[in-house]
Amino acid sequence: MTNRIILYREKQRFRQFWLWVVVLAVASIFWTGFVYQVLLGGSYGNRPVSDVQLAVLFVLVGLGLPYFFYRMSLTTEVQPGEVRVRFWPFHIKPVKIPLHLVRDYERVTYNPIVDYGGWGIKWGSEGKAFNMSGSEGVKLYFYNEKPLLIGTQQPEELMSAINEAKRGKSDVEA
Repeated sequence: MTNRIILYREKQRFRQFWLWVVVLAVASIFWTGFVYQVLLGGSYGNRPVSDVQLAVLFVLVGLGLPYFFYRMSLTTEVQPGEVRVRFWPFHIKPVKIPLHLVRDYERVTYNPIVDYGGWGIKWGSEGKAFNMSGSEGVKLYFYNEKPLLIGTQQPEELMSAINEAKRGKSDVEA
């Protein structure tokens, strides 16, 4: 295994306040039900489930959903000759984008909802996008496929790292 130089690394998490309000509101329904029915002995809802079923739902949705969104992350790395993007937990290994396949790239400001349908791993009329929050990114244009947008909180740093990675590609390969 060879050690590679990392020119740029960014790890993003969901930061949208409204998203956390929705996630915690859904989870709080299960917290309320668990406390009221399992701990206090009442019946939660018109057709209550058993205590065991409610405990399982509490663990999966009341605890698991917020934890899942908290741990979800987008990691972008630029190394000589390639860009790696990993949207955890959906990518076990990073998606490797060889820079020799990229014909052009630019810094863009975009509308995540209109252009791609939101945040995450998205496909739209503009191509594919990996984004976590915000509305800035770097769009990669390929020779024979649709563009790829990589959302970032540091578009200038990502652009300069890609510039350096494209220049230094021949020095690293042997």
